[in-house]
Amino acid sequence: MKTIIVTGGAGFIGSALIRYLISNTDSKVINIDKLTYAGNLSSLDSIANHPNYTFIHADICDNQAMKQAFKQHKPDFIMHLAAESHVDRSIDGPAAFIQTNIVGTYNLLEVAREYWQHLNEDLKLAFRFHHISTDEVYGDLGNSGDMFTEKTAYDPSSPYSASKASSDHLVRAWQRTYGLPVIITNCSNNYGPYHFPEKLIPLVIINALAGNPLPIYGDGQQIRDWLYVEDHVRALYKVVSEGKTGETYNIGGFNQKTNLEVVTAICTVLDELITNKPEKVCKKDNSAFASLITYVKDRPGHDLKYAIDASKIASELDWQPQETFESGIRKTVQWYLANEQWYQNILNGSYQGQRLGLISKSLDF
Repeated sequence: MKTIIVTGGAGFIGSALIRYLISNTDSKVINIDKLTYAGNLSSLDSIANHPNYTFIHADICDNQAMKQAFKQHKPDFIMHLAAESHVDRSIDGPAAFIQTNIVGTYNLLEVAREYWQHLNEDLKLAFRFHHISTDEVYGDLGNSGDMFTEKTAYDPSSPYSASKASSDHLVRAWQRTYGLPVIITNCSNNYGPYHFPEKLIPLVIINALAGNPLPIYGDGQQIRDWLYVEDHVRALYKVVSEGKTGETYNIGGFNQKTNLEVVTAICTVLDELITNKPEKVCKKDNSAFASLITYVKDRPGHDLKYAIDASKIASELDWQPQETFESGIRKTVQWYLANEQWYQNILNGSYQGQRLGLISKSLDF
């Protein structure tokens, strides 16, 4: 039985990872989360009372709290997902991204290094610090037919991607300088259940159901590779349990779509599944959800294209995504249709009160 610390485990990808670990492995999972606005413990209701799960309300920038967590739980693996991750928010307020993504990662690396150095030789060999990052560190592919590989030079465009690039460099430096056994993964755009409503796909679904405009930046021709979150977390566990230390693995969904194609696909599924459309849709000539699409001013520094070459993880670790974009987006839409209360609690702010109540029951430093 492995003990795994997951940082940022109340977030979108982190909660999916914890649900997977608890449901599919015998690992003991320690969830460390600061619970910022995007942290939602209700995403973990299904496993919250499992004997192998522990929640710690703490900030990765808090050195003493991290030392105590390591001392108390003696982890075999660290899976580091805690990060500020919304590009628009990083443009409006980059300070939080610098603090959490760079300073927080530095602090976690130092605590992990001190802990690792005092392990016996067998445990030192087995220990892993897995840093989960993004394809946005590579920058913009523009109109080229290229794809990001693990050797692509970094060229971040936003404060968010720059902060994640910085954290990647720190992780590699701790491996090269101190010998800390690290692994890095860079993933493409995730989507699926429990996705915070500020992100494109849940925003479009929720706006469409309310009959509100579906905003698309610029002309909607920005291309992203879309990865179903449950495929991603399977890959993450593959990497931490079977990957080689010092290596980087790109994780992608093999699904390059323009933003306009993504929004249109959501509308098509909704047209099929929703018989009683909102009044605002019914007033349109074609009575289709796509009639709500609205083009808005593009955001500053918006990259045109990301595309992941995931052949390394496919060949070395025998991982492939199980979902196509078509199957994954259908599952995602169906989940939001069946879980209105989850996102309504976020939209009306009541999840924050619920969050405080859950914190009071947790192991709080």
